[in-house]
Amino acid sequence: MGTSWSAQIVAPPEGCAAAIEAVLARIIDQMSNWEPDSAISRFNRAPVGEWMPLPADLLTVLRAGLDMARLSNGAFDPAIGRLVDRWGFGPAATPLAPYAIAAPWTRIEVERGHARRLADVTLDFSGIAKGFAVDAVAEELRALSIANFLVEIGGELRGDGIKPDIQPWWVDVEAPPSLTVPTLRVALSNLAIATSGDYRRFRVEDGARLSHSIDPATGAPIAEGVASVTVLHDSAMLADAWATAITVMGPDRGMALATRHNLAARLVMRTETGAQEYMTPRLAAMLG
Repeated sequence: MGTSWSAQIVAPPEGCAAAIEAVLARIIDQMSNWEPDSAISRFNRAPVGEWMPLPADLLTVLRAGLDMARLSNGAFDPAIGRLVDRWGFGPAATPLAPYAIAAPWTRIEVERGHARRLADVTLDFSGIAKGFAVDAVAEELRALSIANFLVEIGGELRGDGIKPDIQPWWVDVEAPPSLTVPTLRVALSNLAIATSGDYRRFRVEDGARLSHSIDPATGAPIAEGVASVTVLHDSAMLADAWATAITVMGPDRGMALATRHNLAARLVMRTETGAQEYMTPRLAAMLG
């Protein structure tokens, strides 16, 4: 996934780290676009129209991604792999030529454990896979009868139970560099949090800052402005996907959608005068 992981575990049993690494290896083997023999890479190379059986984890994430695409009217799209490569954020050695297929996610069909591409689109789970991995590690820890832990993968976190001092797992959300915003401190108790930010992966082209967040509607990186979006959710996978969708949609449409779905979310905008913070009523109530 091109990132790191960490876990704080109360009274971890022997072999705990190996169990976590096995879960992550399984997910990478299914969902890494950088591994040519991964399940997602093989699916992306399969002939258009050909059905392919998918492993369980990949199928779970694909179905969740397609659901999120429907909820967000395509702002989150699990089939934008060609666009990710086009702008130099994927495994392709060099940025690809301009590419335009409207609503790529509508070109993916899933049926009884199989999927197929109906056009030359490719899957990319960079906006959801880390969250799924957090959930999968948490599930493995619970299977090992571990009740108290904090799991983090690339800035996406889930906390279960409590710390040895009977305190919850308190975490501070990272502030976007160069912006002054109030510290967002939350207690993760059977809860997950994910943040999407324009400062984590970007590149500069002709003096313009290009975010890794791609707007499927325009086929290009989102306009400069949204510095970060943070979402709290029972599922780290869905927190991850919602944060991506809201980032693409922006403060008006994105936060309105988050409010309609009763999400706990915060968005930070870059403006000429500094940071502007938006918060859904659900998050405001949690912090109050």
